[in-house]
Amino acid sequence: MATWKHTELTIDGRTVNAQAPIIVSASRSTDIPAFYADWFFHRLEKGYSAWTNPFNGVKSYVSYANTRFIVFWSKNPRPLLDYLHILEKRKIKCYIQYTLNDYDDEGLEKGVKSLDYRIETFKMLSERLGNESVIWRFDPMILTDTISIDDLLRKVQNIGDQLKDSTKKLVFSYADIASYRKVKSNLEKNNIPYHEWNKELMDEFAKRLAEMNKARGWDFRLATCGEEIDISKYNIEHNRCIDGDLITKLAWNDSMLMDFMKVKILDLPSPSLFGEQVIPDGAIALPNNKYFISSHKKDKGQRPLCGCMAAKDIGEYNTCPHLCEYCYANDYKELAIANWKQHQLTPNAETITGK
Repeated sequence: MATWKHTELTIDGRTVNAQAPIIVSASRSTDIPAFYADWFFHRLEKGYSAWTNPFNGVKSYVSYANTRFIVFWSKNPRPLLDYLHILEKRKIKCYIQYTLNDYDDEGLEKGVKSLDYRIETFKMLSERLGNESVIWRFDPMILTDTISIDDLLRKVQNIGDQLKDSTKKLVFSYADIASYRKVKSNLEKNNIPYHEWNKELMDEFAKRLAEMNKARGWDFRLATCGEEIDISKYNIEHNRCIDGDLITKLAWNDSMLMDFMKVKILDLPSPSLFGEQVIPDGAIALPNNKYFISSHKKDKGQRPLCGCMAAKDIGEYNTCPHLCEYCYANDYKELAIANWKQHQLTPNAETITGK
């Protein structure tokens, strides 16, 4: 299922073709909420932005005329708090993939805010949007000479105890360094003594995390992102970061969005003579005695192990000033800083970089 239509825009007296996505991803490629929230919401008001294809350098346009849902990705989404009223005014729903790691002592994320600040931000957004709309990601799980499985689990426990009532889901991934050229290159350039995960270590970590989830009373849904290993025996599922079912649960009363996604919202059957309500197989309950049957369809354009449905990502690589040592989205720090400075010279430009 495509998540966009097409339309025409008139820009400076010329007509251009534009994608008009129903579902927007903001963004896998950079941290729009942390650094480009002003830009994004200005472009939303303008009705469009421009995007440069990272593979061929071709510039194209994105219209927000039909946008009904936004998935935000961020390590510091606090700036969104000043803009959520705009989404509400436009009747656009959202949820946040909030990457909240703890590598403060190891210096792997030197550009992020303090852990206390980020946990406070998480709670603020959860209170504002609801605990199903802010998803905790500890991503990636990195092993080094100084970070063991025990260390990672201690970090997860510390954060998890504080987020117990603020989210319903924890998503994690194992740092698969050899498979990602940029990650490997950045770690080596920054002299990080990383270790690769193997299946035995993955299994051990998953088992102990699941035990912790139960013992601490968190009751989080646990999921891995883009991982081949099957650890479902620990009730850990394969994640869908852009999740058609979650979108439906949060925006089921948006008839335009449901029609586009081909989701039918149905009334639960009346209780039986014995007072029991029989829910159809595969049904997902909604408020007001409604339900739907999952119609989530994977985006064929994503990597094979990705479970996301299709959405239009509007970010650009080499623009994130967090400068994490393991970053997959920046080729090198100097380029990201240069593009960030270029953005600041033209903060309302069509593109993030102003180029």
